[in-house]
Amino acid sequence: MIDIRVSPRTLLVAAWALIAILFAAAPSHAQQRIKDVAAIAGVRSNQLVGYGVVVGLDGTGDQTTQTPFTVQSLTSMLIQLGVTLPPGLNLQLRNVAAVMITAQLPPFAKPGQTIDVTVSSMGNARSLRGGTLVLSSLKGADGLVYAIAQGNVLVAGAGAQSGGTSVAVNHLNAGRIPAGATVERTVPSQVGQGELVVFETFESDFTTTSRVTDVINNAIGAGSAVAMDSRQIRVRAPVDPSQRVAFISRVENLLVNAAEASPKVIVNSRTGSVVMNQRVLVTNCAVAHGNLSVTIQTEPVISQPGAFSPGQTVATERANIEVKEDKSGLVVLPNTTSLSDVVRALNAVGATPTDLLAILQAMKAAGALKAELEVI
Repeated sequence: MIDIRVSPRTLLVAAWALIAILFAAAPSHAQQRIKDVAAIAGVRSNQLVGYGVVVGLDGTGDQTTQTPFTVQSLTSMLIQLGVTLPPGLNLQLRNVAAVMITAQLPPFAKPGQTIDVTVSSMGNARSLRGGTLVLSSLKGADGLVYAIAQGNVLVAGAGAQSGGTSVAVNHLNAGRIPAGATVERTVPSQVGQGELVVFETFESDFTTTSRVTDVINNAIGAGSAVAMDSRQIRVRAPVDPSQRVAFISRVENLLVNAAEASPKVIVNSRTGSVVMNQRVLVTNCAVAHGNLSVTIQTEPVISQPGAFSPGQTVATERANIEVKEDKSGLVVLPNTTSLSDVVRALNAVGATPTDLLAILQAMKAAGALKAELEVI
């Protein structure tokens, strides 16, 4: 009998090695569910908006002399409740604030269900902490009332005083009411009508649409799905409602290989952050910008096999980045350079976010940046 003992450290190293092998063997573009790349047309949320009054504030409400609409709203509310105020009365309110109410009505929401609402101050109230929203209606784009909101406003953060100095933590003029609105009206949906269910991909791409169509036809049957354009796919579904839900669930959980994303560069002009995908490349160009000078060129790298081995000599190219500053302000970028190398080189010489944005925009205009440039 052979006794084999393995130390915990050896097991840990073996486990990490196995994980590395599995990640190396995994495909670069993993399969996704159809529901991750497409949605059913007509299944969407709807925006709701309303106007209301928050009461019960601790002296942090609107200054009514500067926000007359707050007094008008409260006066109208009191009249509806049977309270008549004498004409010409100058109300000085400190515990009331006029607010806008926003919410999202999810698809298939039914009367009686509750949704969260966001309450935001309209006037000059200092804080909505501790306030209560009085019954208010929420309307859709068609002007109809779809929900009724009321409840205690939850405001994150707090005010602190230290040594006579007041410090405000987080934003106190906006808050949320969890489950603060009750749905009163249902938005009609077309999913349960007709024999066709239309899927719309999140991004317009003919490759992804074609692959989704092929996956559905292979799983359900030939001719079940037809691609209409780069976004819409029409799928024949059972008319019987008892089978329709199960059919849609089966279709949206099918696995598909989505197409690779188009080259894209996102630049945040405020922070200087640059985000790009792996397919962004730069062609030959020369850019003059201030006193920045970056030279990026490639050099051949020869890989030879060992003696008496069946391998072959392989010649590859390696990017050699040289960063320097001179008075010519010339930035030379060869054809094999990736944008990540360019951004890294520009950051190394102290390029500001404004410099980086100007250079990328000029490269895009000259056709040297092979990607879509989006500035946020």
